[in-house]
Amino acid sequence: MNILFIHQNFPGQFLHLSAHLAGRKRHRVVALALQGQAAPAGVELRRYGLLRAAAPAGHPLLHEQEAHVLRAEACAAAALQLKRDGFTPDLVVAHPGWGEALFIKDVFPRARLVLYCEYYYALEGQDVGFDPQQPPLTFQQRCRLRLKNSTNLLSMELADAALSPTHWQRNTYPAWARDKISVIHDGIDAARLRFDPAARLELDTAAGRVRLRPGDEVLSYVARNLEPARGYPVFMRALAELLRRRPRARAVLLGGDEAGYGQAAPDGRSWKQHMLAELEGSLDLSRVHFLGQVSYQHYLRLLSISRVHAYWTTPFVLSWSFLEAAISGLPVVASDTPPVREFADRLGVATLPYHAQDRFAEALAERLAGAAPRRADVAAPPELDLARCLRAQSKLLARL
Repeated sequence: MNILFIHQNFPGQFLHLSAHLAGRKRHRVVALALQGQAAPAGVELRRYGLLRAAAPAGHPLLHEQEAHVLRAEACAAAALQLKRDGFTPDLVVAHPGWGEALFIKDVFPRARLVLYCEYYYALEGQDVGFDPQQPPLTFQQRCRLRLKNSTNLLSMELADAALSPTHWQRNTYPAWARDKISVIHDGIDAARLRFDPAARLELDTAAGRVRLRPGDEVLSYVARNLEPARGYPVFMRALAELLRRRPRARAVLLGGDEAGYGQAAPDGRSWKQHMLAELEGSLDLSRVHFLGQVSYQHYLRLLSISRVHAYWTTPFVLSWSFLEAAISGLPVVASDTPPVREFADRLGVATLPYHAQDRFAEALAERLAGAAPRRADVAAPPELDLARCLRAQSKLLARL
């Protein structure tokens, strides 16, 4: 069977599935990507480029839609070249979030299309409006958010089937769309998460090089970007209190400085800069280490070194880092929000109300106190087991 994966940052959520399928001799697996990392063994990766830049002037509410059409156009051009080269997929597996799947059925009308349904935006009741400390949306921002789902809707109309990694994420979609969506997680590779007692992390600081190892009083925080959707402001305010309580503690933060999923910070600054300005004089920056976005191996070392992991999120897409930290046996303190609740009890994760930053600091301090606990053996819920997830995903594709 010929299988085509489409993801602007391949492999993304298709890392395990594409590798699994490419390992079967009866399949030929090709991927189209705008950027991304190396493809898994056996996957033929073709990168595409935009055919033109966005128009300098256009309706402000349509900037994102134009970007999606540009990607759809470029992806379709790359798909047409694949067709000319003799490759016609039986199945296309795509992430619809950036528009790349919009024209793929026009290139391969007989191919079955499977979409990865990560999130459907809402004007209220999910991440938007959840935190009263964030300014309410302006009328134009509400209009832009409503249009944000247009690509999702068009793609779902084209899809033959779809999958979501969690029940909560599936349920963000309209009722009519849920009939197409199977809940199958990407799968957590627990073998990669085994505790490494030899893990080390070396950091250059103003006072010299610091070497961290398991047993040190280290708190970890991980997000794609440091932003309100991932509770960054609440975390930083709690961190200031935590460092006062624990004079030997250090915090290691992984995450970029882009605006991310929500609103930009005031005054054109990043959220990192905004919170550092807010907490100036009350935060011991000599013990706060911002590492930006790092390699997966670097991240795994941090999970082995950390004594407690903070995961604070609004009702939004559930992060791999939350599940991986918990399954690794690292104690996790997390926000009591719907996506977290789906797994928190079964993973032994302590949860607190999102806005309870004093209790957040207290819970983290308690877990940093005393001797470092021995890593617990955490059994992943069956629906997160990688082998089981791959079997379910393969079964879905075979049924099509």
